[in-house]
Amino acid sequence: MDKPISIVWLRRDLRLHDNAALYRALKEKTAVLPLFIFDRHILDELEDRSDARVSFIHGVLTEIKQELQERGSDLLVYYGKPEEVWPEILTTYQVEAVYTNRDYEPYARQRDAQVQSLLATKGIGFHTFKDHVIFEEEEITKKAGGVYTVFTPYSRRWKAKLEERMERVEIDGEERELSYYFKPYPTEKYFAQLAAVSQSLHFPSLDEMGFERSDLPIPPTAVRRGLIKSYDKTRNFPAIEGTSRLGIHFRFGTISIREKAYRASQLNGTYLNELIWRDFYSQILANFPKVVKDSFRPEYEFIEWRNDPQEFAAWCAGKTGYPIVDAGMRELNETGYMHNRVRMITASFLTKHLLIDWRWGEAYFAKKLLDFDLASNNGGWQWASGSGTDAAPYFRIFNPTSQMDKFDKERRYIRRWVPEFGTADYPEPIVDHKMARERCLATYKEGLGRGKAQIAQ
Repeated sequence: MDKPISIVWLRRDLRLHDNAALYRALKEKTAVLPLFIFDRHILDELEDRSDARVSFIHGVLTEIKQELQERGSDLLVYYGKPEEVWPEILTTYQVEAVYTNRDYEPYARQRDAQVQSLLATKGIGFHTFKDHVIFEEEEITKKAGGVYTVFTPYSRRWKAKLEERMERVEIDGEERELSYYFKPYPTEKYFAQLAAVSQSLHFPSLDEMGFERSDLPIPPTAVRRGLIKSYDKTRNFPAIEGTSRLGIHFRFGTISIREKAYRASQLNGTYLNELIWRDFYSQILANFPKVVKDSFRPEYEFIEWRNDPQEFAAWCAGKTGYPIVDAGMRELNETGYMHNRVRMITASFLTKHLLIDWRWGEAYFAKKLLDFDLASNNGGWQWASGSGTDAAPYFRIFNPTSQMDKFDKERRYIRRWVPEFGTADYPEPIVDHKMARERCLATYKEGLGRGKAQIAQ
């Protein structure tokens, strides 16, 4: 390819439809070539060579490549470290500009700053856009200034901001009123601006990258309208199909958050709130990157965790003797998914019943969850342990048996994942609930008291 091009670097936005960076690039005069880099900084850390997330990404990119080829273009794909891949790209192609959508994770910001510096030495612009959230790090702020660290006022302001810019827009062939922030980017109108590619570009196979194809099923992007409409009534019961299971698609951008948030706003306020939580945790991570390694509330760093390796292993394997906890862990291990209510129960059990550091559980979920998202996973674990922003108070300790009785009364979920439940083969509880609760309260009280005293000095 001997003509100048603009590159759209895909990362967490694996789609051609309603893509902010792609739209902005296509609107310019230079031909556009999409790019994806299988980042070795990320892939080399994965322990499972048949990690379903890598398989999923590879499959999605295969579909994108095919769609681009049908339009006379192609997808540029590399496997390597971005700081090593980009010099190769710049010697192979006449790159005039690079467009990409923002990622707020610490590693991503460091990577992008490094690439931007390299491009700047060549006089190449690096243009970034908001795409995988509705509102990013400093768009929702207090009247007195500063970002929110409590969800309820954040969500009120989030919803109020939608109302500030309402427009008439054509959606699904009908003219409707919607917020400017839900407005889609009509990339399809400008596909003629895609770079013409006459010969298929190399696409590394999973085998070339040292991975194997996973057979774990991926939830579809299509969700029944009725499921979202009844979400507030069904979302807490793990035995039924009561949640959308779209997490992996939000994580990798195979669906548009604008499109789904708009539909949620029309159908169910509770579901919309879940999307707002996603924005909330994203802006917490962006504004307080210390939460990746440290508790949001510094006094929680003084809690003396027991961190018993055998008890942690029992929790990981789903053999704690608490059926709702064990069912959740086995579902996670087998499918890469865990129901959200059960995520809260298992996280609370690990941090409060077993007094195991929330970072241990967070890391395990990061390895196993198909929909793993650093901001949401970190926020959820810190919420469960009490250490995070707007977290559950430390004295709120889920009773796993009561939770099972309330949300799986007929034991349908339990029996699906713990078939030996009720037999002699099922283990006794590894800890007594009453004793564990009292131990947790005492440990937290002592640690937080010491922490506050140290911080005050």
